[in-house]
Amino acid sequence: MTNFLPALYEGHAPITLQNLFRDALEAYDDWDEDMPEPIVSFEGKVVPISAVFDWMRPCTDIMPANMLGIVTDRLTKPWSGTGPLDEMTVSTAARVMSVLVRRRLRRFGRGSIEAFAERFNQPMRPGQPG
Repeated sequence: MTNFLPALYEGHAPITLQNLFRDALEAYDDWDEDMPEPIVSFEGKVVPISAVFDWMRPCTDIMPANMLGIVTDRLTKPWSGTGPLDEMTVSTAARVMSVLVRRRLRRFGRGSIEAFAERFNQPMRPGQPG
């Protein structure tokens, strides 16, 4: 499904992929507990945020400070990195977010956009409330 996303180059993400990761973080931040998994758009295609987080797991770039709070605010323990400034990599953030998405989807059920779409694509029978 994500084979159309740009590849990392020696662990580094192109700016388009960094922007997509930011969009996925913001979508997670806005995600209401009882709603299906959010999607983001990349070059006209929709991608579940879980796919974006999985794609970014090998990324060695440092998390931008303006996005770090979305991740660290959800940790049960304070963040303490091993870098000189306790920097978090995108890889670490993507792994954390992957776990958080999986937990929320387990609580919600299937939770994917496909499940949401299935609800509205069922054929209506005469006399069935719509």
